[in-house]
Amino acid sequence: MAVVAIVLATACAVVYGTADFFGGLATRRSRVLAVVALTQITGLVFVLPLLPVLSGTPSAGALAWGVAAGLCGGLGVILFYRALAGGVMSVVAPTTATTSATLPVLAGLAMGERPEAAALCGVVLALAAVVLVSRSPGAPAGRATLSPIMQALASGLGFGAFFILLKQVPGDAGLWPLAGARLASAIGAGALALTTGRTLRPGKGALPAIIAAGILDMLANVLYLLAVQRGLLAVVAVLASLYPASTLLLARYVLGERLSALQTAGVGLALGAVALIASA
Repeated sequence: MAVVAIVLATACAVVYGTADFFGGLATRRSRVLAVVALTQITGLVFVLPLLPVLSGTPSAGALAWGVAAGLCGGLGVILFYRALAGGVMSVVAPTTATTSATLPVLAGLAMGERPEAAALCGVVLALAAVVLVSRSPGAPAGRATLSPIMQALASGLGFGAFFILLKQVPGDAGLWPLAGARLASAIGAGALALTTGRTLRPGKGALPAIIAAGILDMLANVLYLLAVQRGLLAVVAVLASLYPASTLLLARYVLGERLSALQTAGVGLALGAVALIASA
């Protein structure tokens, strides 16, 4: 697989993880739905000036794939937070992460992709890394109920579908599909807020983190789209799914949070997976 695709996918994971770090900071001061809606709007504002820079043809098909991806991704975010609110984090987070990473791998293989043996080994290592880095050492003890687990699975399917649908975008579409995706998710989040009577007003001091999260999340989407246009879905998507590793490292060195032994092992596996895939 092209080295450029591997570099772009790895950079995508780093940027996704950084966006989640800022999103996590924002949710400490604002309601989750407000953070989701405002980050989607921020991302849309960020990508609009880039549309003429990376020239593309805004065909109906390309926009349709983007809108479908945006709806799946937006639904995945909402279901993920609902699952976290009602379940055990140490069960919900790995379930979502593993599902979202595994689904594109299966889809890629079903579509006829055949990564080299070393790359496949790297994919397996990456899947294991996703599980480990998503474990939460501070999660409360107890048994997770069925509803949050089902929501976590559905959330992972939504994120995985987002990756798969963007792979279907024509190569000459530029960034137009991402604009369609972000418009769809922003409208969806805003409509949900209106129908449930939730405020979209950010909490005091949360706006800078929300803006940073929205811009970085869209930048990660751009990197992913460029990567998946140049490489295999089964490899690019699983590399992008390593984003929890960078979130953990930022929490460790910026906020002083401690990593568990499993999470540290997961970060090591993630680095090994990238190296193994790059050597293929």
